[in-house]
Amino acid sequence: MNIESLISKAAQEAVKSLYGQDVPEKMVQLQKTRSEFEGNLTLVVFPFVKMARKSPEQTAQELGDYLVANCPAVEKFNVVKGFLNLSVGQGAWLQLLEAIDKDEKFGMKTANEDSPLVMIEYSSPNTNKPLHLGHVRNNLLGWSLAKILEANGNRVVKTNIVNDRGIHICKSMLAWLKWGNGETPESSGKKGDHLIGDYYVLFDKHYREEIKQLVAQGMDEEKAKQEAPLIKEAHEMLVKWEQGDAEVRALWEKMNNWVYAGFDETYKKMGVGFDKIYYESQTYLRGKSKVEEGLSKGLFFRKEDGSVWADLTDEGLDQKLLLRSDGTSVYMTQDIGTAEMRYEDYPIDKMIYVVGNEQNYHFQVLSILLDRLGFKWGRDLTHFSYGMVELPNGKMKSREGTVVDADDLMALMVEDAYKTSMELGKFADMTEEDRREIARIVGMGALKYFILKVDARKNMLFNPEESIDFNGNTGPFIQYTHARIRSILRKNEELRMKNEEFASGGDSSAAANSSLFTLHSSLEEKETELIQKMSEFTAAVEQAGKDYSPSGIANYCYELTKVFNQFYHDYSILNEPDEQKRNLRLVLARNVAKIIKNGMGLLGIKVPERM
Repeated sequence: MNIESLISKAAQEAVKSLYGQDVPEKMVQLQKTRSEFEGNLTLVVFPFVKMARKSPEQTAQELGDYLVANCPAVEKFNVVKGFLNLSVGQGAWLQLLEAIDKDEKFGMKTANEDSPLVMIEYSSPNTNKPLHLGHVRNNLLGWSLAKILEANGNRVVKTNIVNDRGIHICKSMLAWLKWGNGETPESSGKKGDHLIGDYYVLFDKHYREEIKQLVAQGMDEEKAKQEAPLIKEAHEMLVKWEQGDAEVRALWEKMNNWVYAGFDETYKKMGVGFDKIYYESQTYLRGKSKVEEGLSKGLFFRKEDGSVWADLTDEGLDQKLLLRSDGTSVYMTQDIGTAEMRYEDYPIDKMIYVVGNEQNYHFQVLSILLDRLGFKWGRDLTHFSYGMVELPNGKMKSREGTVVDADDLMALMVEDAYKTSMELGKFADMTEEDRREIARIVGMGALKYFILKVDARKNMLFNPEESIDFNGNTGPFIQYTHARIRSILRKNEELRMKNEEFASGGDSSAAANSSLFTLHSSLEEKETELIQKMSEFTAAVEQAGKDYSPSGIANYCYELTKVFNQFYHDYSILNEPDEQKRNLRLVLARNVAKIIKNGMGLLGIKVPERM
């Protein structure tokens, strides 16, 4: 049990003992003491004033006296109006540090077979184009959310639904047939997803020219969009696909496989993956069947034109189309089919969809429909809604070829990290292979941290130049601090080995079993502050799990890093002459590095051993 929990429990006992009242834990409000006051933790007394029937100051005094007498963690206190500022004793801080030091996964829980099973869907790419900047934010959020929920003791299944059918796919296929001349990823030297994306853009270019010609001949623009020969051919191809035409299906499978190989390469570079991948081509018919089943049960209704709808007016919404009059499905139908397949595959307790905020209404409706269809998690599904991400030069449009490609962006970040590190002299005495690997870790860390530190619900502007900075609230700043600590620990180990060899005449085994770190030492203010900040990791992980907030973990890592750097600025570690103080500071440094590594790991960010 951490110090906050100990004091919280003791405060509940104090209220019971002094005022005869049982109070819930949530009523005990503990917060970090403000810097202008003495103390480590502050108890807000106002909720207990009515029970005490005394002034806030008198109530605080009584509670303070009780805690000093009955809670070993509390050494002394002072009262400021309705706030009880508590000073934690050094013994309690040292015990906490020892507990942190013994636990490699401090602050994180481990799931068991009875833990809730949470499924998270993210990525959801189309097979007519490569992944872009928007997908980067989606994938990073989904992966980090999975890690955070696992750290909160959940079993997690990471899934992806690939949009591999529809008119947009046929556009790329038709363009390749017309202008591809048999080009392949191998013959072109391009990744498969990039190659297919080029043909999607090419289709749009020719399609626009056809529209322009028809409009010049006097046709209305909207009609021209429908009558253009290319779009008609694409629709004909879609019909053939729906009918199972062997030639169209073979082409579709070949081109999709090119794209999947490209996606896999991008996911690997990004450091994300999935436990199960679903494909719309395998789920849309299931969705139609499920809707027809709901229709037979009276859950939905059919209009005169043969289309099938859900009436959601009793939920304060409108009527929602589920099947068109020609019997073809819509996105909602496909999502219902995918949900059924997932429920058969896994006994899900919770379903989370990581999808942009433009789909808020869609998931509001999907939740109601799944609930009506009998999925136990339907009503409680979570749409992890996030804002759009843009670059300084504006929005992206896939069909116009102005998209910010994920592969290009990651390559740019890694190259910028390499150049910046070289300019700052951080690559001295390294092989070129080590330089490239550290540049990859730092570049990807900069990209991930910059995106994940922002509240997911907000739109954001991603600036590559700002993200690679070894100062400030950036990934490289935190990574560099970790590398600095690891360097300190390596130097200490080298010194220890030399001293042991000298003391034993060259045989270091004599001291092999002696403990390097002893915790019997008085604590300086900054050391106490550092232990307190480390102890807050548990609460940060719990809160991030409750709020579905990777940004909470990112900001905690930054705050811990700042506190350590202030400590490191004020106190010497290796040059401290007092052995016990030096050992204590080494324990502090080692555990800061551990928590930084684990915390950044929840964001999918690696931290290098040296920089």
